[in-house]
Amino acid sequence: MTSDTADTPGTPRRRSGLRGLGHAGPSPWTDLDRPPLDAAALRRDLLLPGGLWTSLDVVEETGSTNTDLAARARAGAPQGAVLVAEAQNSGRGRLERPWTAPARSGLFLSFLLRPDGVPVERYGWLPILVGVAAASTLDRVAGVGAGLKWPNDLQAEIDGAERKLGGILTELSGGAVVAGLGLNVSLRAAELPVPTAASLALAGASVTDRATLLRALLREFAELYGEWTAAAGDPHASGLLRAYADRCTTLGRPVRVLLPGDRELRGEAVAVDGDGRLVVRTPDGARRAVGAGDVVHVRPEPRGEG
Repeated sequence: MTSDTADTPGTPRRRSGLRGLGHAGPSPWTDLDRPPLDAAALRRDLLLPGGLWTSLDVVEETGSTNTDLAARARAGAPQGAVLVAEAQNSGRGRLERPWTAPARSGLFLSFLLRPDGVPVERYGWLPILVGVAAASTLDRVAGVGAGLKWPNDLQAEIDGAERKLGGILTELSGGAVVAGLGLNVSLRAAELPVPTAASLALAGASVTDRATLLRALLREFAELYGEWTAAAGDPHASGLLRAYADRCTTLGRPVRVLLPGDRELRGEAVAVDGDGRLVVRTPDGARRAVGAGDVVHVRPEPRGEG
């Protein structure tokens, strides 16, 4: 019988090959509050015959799940591929803003969609659809009343202030749409990248188990996506526009919309139109619609300063 350890001085200790037991590098179990995801169990529960999801991979670390899945899309990967990373080192938000978080502190995932029968001009509703699915899941499963800041932020109110839980980024690649979601789950106060950020744990969520949240989120999205594609992407017929407006924290508030070239638009956010654009009523009573691609930032302002 041979030993897994070396008794001769100067001889390197042999690795057992088990994570956390002689494993080279940090173990996923080092932080017991942040256990790794079980990819096999997730596949058993989510990859169902006739369902939307066709593959699911969990990687320990990558640069960006959106970038990786976009490459698969260009190579012809089918609809329904899901890629989850325990950590991202080059995560991106809208306008290429960086997104970083400790390993296994959140859900960092992307999924590939090929919405047959939906006109390309309606693809812009997909980040809104992801947001509605995520907010609905957090409300129902985690007990967190999440709001949606136009165009792509998930928010929760903590101590009277709206703080960001996560963000959504979609992009076209290989004729498909890659939808990415980053959601802070167990991030602690000392780990927040900025004071305006938050996590489900800090918001008092009743559930912070990432596997439970991921299953619920993907099931919720699949159901809403089915309704949206059945309506050919029509935001009215599918009920998506109403569902979004009900959760949109931007509507009904004075806003300052920052536009490229140091321009700005002030007024009251009064609606989201049929193209997913934010409609702002300016002080002179005019209405102007702005699209997400034309906006640098939307800042809600205290009432009376619009």
